[in-house]
Amino acid sequence: MIKTLLKSVREYKLSSILCPLVMVGEAVMEIIIPFLMTSIVGQLEALAKGEIAELNVKMLAINASLMILCAVFALICGVLGGKLAAKASCGFAHNLREDMYNNLQTYSFANIDNYSTSSLITRMTTDVTNVQNAYQMAIRMLVRAPVLFIASIIMTSIIEPKMALIFACAAVVLGVVVAICMFKVVPYFRTMFRKYDDLNSVVQEDLTAIRVVKSYVREDREIGKMRNASGEVYKYSVKAERILTVMMPCATLVMFIVNILILTVGSNMVNGSIAGNVQASQIQTLIQYSAQILSGVIMVAMCLNFISLSKGSMDRICEVLNEKTTLPKPEQPVTEVANGSIDFENVDFAYSQKAGKKVLSGINLHIDEGETLGIIGATGSGKTSLVSLIPRLYDVTNGSVKVGGVDVKNYDMNTLRNKVAMVLQKNVLFSGTVAENLRWGDENATDEELRFAARQACAEDFIDALPDGYNYDLGQGGVNVSGGQKQRLCIARALLKKPAVIIFDDSTSAVDTHTDAQIRASLAKYAPQTTKIIIAQRVASVQDADKIVVLDEGRISGVGTHEQLLKTNAIYREVYESQIKGGDENE
Repeated sequence: MIKTLLKSVREYKLSSILCPLVMVGEAVMEIIIPFLMTSIVGQLEALAKGEIAELNVKMLAINASLMILCAVFALICGVLGGKLAAKASCGFAHNLREDMYNNLQTYSFANIDNYSTSSLITRMTTDVTNVQNAYQMAIRMLVRAPVLFIASIIMTSIIEPKMALIFACAAVVLGVVVAICMFKVVPYFRTMFRKYDDLNSVVQEDLTAIRVVKSYVREDREIGKMRNASGEVYKYSVKAERILTVMMPCATLVMFIVNILILTVGSNMVNGSIAGNVQASQIQTLIQYSAQILSGVIMVAMCLNFISLSKGSMDRICEVLNEKTTLPKPEQPVTEVANGSIDFENVDFAYSQKAGKKVLSGINLHIDEGETLGIIGATGSGKTSLVSLIPRLYDVTNGSVKVGGVDVKNYDMNTLRNKVAMVLQKNVLFSGTVAENLRWGDENATDEELRFAARQACAEDFIDALPDGYNYDLGQGGVNVSGGQKQRLCIARALLKKPAVIIFDDSTSAVDTHTDAQIRASLAKYAPQTTKIIIAQRVASVQDADKIVVLDEGRISGVGTHEQLLKTNAIYREVYESQIKGGDENE
């Protein structure tokens, strides 16, 4: 896990290495200052006892100057260490988010199905921030604190080994307390992050469907869901923090006890009641070293606190980074699609190996280049799953799918998907202008090409009627246009790709039948060599197709023209008659 994460340090390695070195310099200066102070206090004590006639002013000046230099150097090291740590940790977080996002772009639909949107957002925001904080603490304090601890123990041992033993015992007690707290708190943090996912899911769902919420007057219900989700995060946060709050009082208690022992044992050593080498001038130094030793332990505890908080985040980030696409690249990819012919050969498909039921079974189908194929069937019959195999959004479980006579698994992915355009059932537009959205199909498309594509999709008239025409800002998700207008923009965007195959997944459901017919006529006229696949619920949308496929529970129930299927396929005939009857009644 650590190895995976550290790959994202990259250009910030130098800052990550220099920061601990600078922090060691600061720690060393903090150790030297009490030692120099002892020398000054020792002279004053000797003068007070009459052991010396006068102060060694030169020595006092040297020690005082050295203390000032050490303090200034420690200050410089502290500031520089903070700057380097900030640069390294922020850069690490930047690279981590970028690496996660880049890896997400390689995911297949099967990979994406393993994560909820809210979970991915939490991992790229809250989880990365937690890891960033832990990394900053690690390269600053996790190096400084042990150096401070070890050096203080050594200096104390030089003064009096018995005192060093007191400090070591106190450090062990604190270490045990910290270890117990960490052991108990980690499970709570892991649960808390899962609850964060649920919280983000509620927010995302509520904001996405805000029109539905308000139209059904369900604000109170959504507020209740939010309260429950937020309450779960609060509950586990409190449980975790309750445990962590034990550490600081324990450290303070141990520090007070150690100070009492230093004063008691030290004073007895000074007056000779206990054997030892401690002088009166050294007691203050020992107290300072005890503070540094215990502060070192507290710093380590704080670091471990951040690390324990981020441990769950690290695991979740590594899951995203280590996820490999289920669509492996071919060794020698084909980089050109010869034509738009499509062949399904004995195709079986299931979304997961663990799935007990196949979505598609025994599919055999040939579609000629330039042919218009209609697909019709009940909800859940596998229509969308069938066409998703053509641009290799998923891989077949058994059999093969060929485009232009080549198995889709042998194509370079970009080559294949640039030649297969899909207009999805759920129309997705992005923040930006009409022109910017259309150029998703071809970023280099000219204004005339935009107009031509819009004309084919019957979108030109309503675009021209917009206040700024093709420069009109659609808003987030295209909130400023209707559902039918969104569909026509998505069709125009797909046409700009100049694809060999274009798939309409019920993508004209929001337009009227007249416009639907106009779009199909335009496609037949201007894209005769493009293979067109139309998934529709309305028979009227597919009845003019060269060939119609009827799907029933993942199997092909019938293939033929509209007239042939009316005679030979009961399912098709039933759908047609129900729609014709419904149309007559409406009239």
